[in-house]
Amino acid sequence: MNDPQSTNGLRLLWDIGTAYEFFLTLHVLHTPERYGVRASWAAGIRSRIPAAERKLLEEVIPFVVLPAVWIRKLPAPRDAVSALWTLRQTPPTERISAMLCSYDCYEPLPNTLKQISERRTWEKAELDLLLSTYGGEGFQYTREQVAHYLDWWARPDEFGEGLLSALQAYYQAFFEEEEKRLLPVLEAGLLNAQQLAAELSLTDLLTELSQGVHFDESFTKAKELVLVPTFWLTPLTLSIPLREDAMMMMFGVRPASMSAIPGELVPDSLLRTLKALADSTRLKILYYIAREELNPSELSRRLHLRAPTVTHHLNELRLAGLVNLTVMGQEKCYSARREALHSIFSTLETFLDGK
Repeated sequence: MNDPQSTNGLRLLWDIGTAYEFFLTLHVLHTPERYGVRASWAAGIRSRIPAAERKLLEEVIPFVVLPAVWIRKLPAPRDAVSALWTLRQTPPTERISAMLCSYDCYEPLPNTLKQISERRTWEKAELDLLLSTYGGEGFQYTREQVAHYLDWWARPDEFGEGLLSALQAYYQAFFEEEEKRLLPVLEAGLLNAQQLAAELSLTDLLTELSQGVHFDESFTKAKELVLVPTFWLTPLTLSIPLREDAMMMMFGVRPASMSAIPGELVPDSLLRTLKALADSTRLKILYYIAREELNPSELSRRLHLRAPTVTHHLNELRLAGLVNLTVMGQEKCYSARREALHSIFSTLETFLDGK
């Protein structure tokens, strides 16, 4: 779905497809702590997958968030079946490069992985490159984990066959039923976002869709922005470069009254917010950022805590949707998102009333 709009010289496009969610759910299930998902539940879902396929996914998926460029090229309706069908039509030795290295040449990491696949071996410098790439906030993988990932790239035929088999097993074990639950929510979220786009400026639209993120000018300097609704990343966003002049932003659309985990009675947003508020340090952070916008270093000085500790608490507040986040290059500043508090109290009343 591409229905283009033009906003201040920026071409605004829309897309939707459960294939995006197919890969995102896999990433969430393998890194549940990053998304506030219960680890024991995620492990239970993974245990449904046969052992060989499960091992491959555990070694690969933490490094693969979303093959967005490849998904954009899938045939309609861009669902999990079309993704698996497309992979089956691709020769095994070409499957992984086609799916995961489809970004433009200006991206160094896909080029490195493609070269490893062609040479069928990797070098220490390439291992160091991946360690530096995945050593930042939210990643921090070990040397052994990165080496296992590169070992797969050095065996492209085995990697291609194995990943297709693993993805098919995951589809049958979990996503086939989950896809039916997700699609109506994604469609409703897309329609709501398009209505907002007709009423708001681009800056306000992105802040609204991202549930409190204020992007700097560099984000909107792209000539093309593709907006895609996501269920499982709510309330987070995911920004992905498609080309040098094009970006994709995935925005959360899961309702506050609905849980990510199928069949769960308590809504995620309610549980996360109450947990976030039940901590004295996080309440102090909210106290300070309710008065002025502050970055982690400033909060660290006021709280007399180490910066990583403050960042951890800020991430928990962000997962609960309780903060506004302003991104200015590498710097992040936070302020309290008071409207979220009013919303969560309403969600609590609705939950207690059984509506």
